[in-house]
Amino acid sequence: MHQTTPCPLLQAALGAIDRGWHVFPLVPGEKRPAVTSWEARATTDRRRAAQWWTAGRYNVGVAAGPSRLVVIDLDVPKHSQDRPPAGTPTGVADGRDALAQLAEQAGQLFPDETYTVRTRRGLHLYFAAPAGVELRNTASALGWKVDTRASGGYVVGAGSTVDGSHYVVLRGEEPAPLPDWIRKLLLPAPLPPQTHVTTKLTANDRHNAYLRAAEKGELERVASARPGQRNRALYLAAVALGQLVAGGELSATEVAERLIAAALAKGLAEREARATVASGFRAGARRPRMVTRRTA
Repeated sequence: MHQTTPCPLLQAALGAIDRGWHVFPLVPGEKRPAVTSWEARATTDRRRAAQWWTAGRYNVGVAAGPSRLVVIDLDVPKHSQDRPPAGTPTGVADGRDALAQLAEQAGQLFPDETYTVRTRRGLHLYFAAPAGVELRNTASALGWKVDTRASGGYVVGAGSTVDGSHYVVLRGEEPAPLPDWIRKLLLPAPLPPQTHVTTKLTANDRHNAYLRAAEKGELERVASARPGQRNRALYLAAVALGQLVAGGELSATEVAERLIAAALAKGLAEREARATVASGFRAGARRPRMVTRRTA
């Protein structure tokens, strides 16, 4: 009796599930999700994974947030004109060099003793996310060609193929805890000191000029964000306006929808945008801001 050999991509997906990681299908041969709402649908259910990967030769996506992972993506230049920006230390030719320089400056060893995947143009270093801290995706925050994938992000898993290049496991041990020196560098910048705001307003003017200007300024922050900084800009805007929401000055629903609309206009996915706004509102709620109303 002939026995069918399991699909290698299904085996790769099940191997990730065995590690407790949440997986979902990517377009065959590409990095793009093959399903909508990929983070919510990422699963550790082996039966669900079998349904997906017996239906097509999908690449494997690993959702970093639900999997409690922080993945450092070390890339190489895409072409001859892709060069380090001004101020990059001498000798940095790619992401691995940049992270090595950063480790040296911190008096630390290069953090490669962890689960590692060779990608199409570099390396993915997998780390266990620190408890009690929500880290999000970053682009070049640690250095040139050094990105991170965490809450709200995903990576192409081992066993996948992109543009003919295979993603291969180089080190198969369990992900090491994220080094504390890297965690500190990835923490969101602390909120600036907040003071009680007092302006002279008419008693019935709830949506006064001050609040309109505050909201307009934060929406412009999102609208003017550059690629790679859009999610971060949305988060900071949500924190700032979330403080006024928590103080009862603005409507949470109205502010959230305006922020999400601005984010969608910049190309962010709706689910990612909603998650980022919710996270920003939670942070802003820790420092409510109120505008004292006085009769003119």
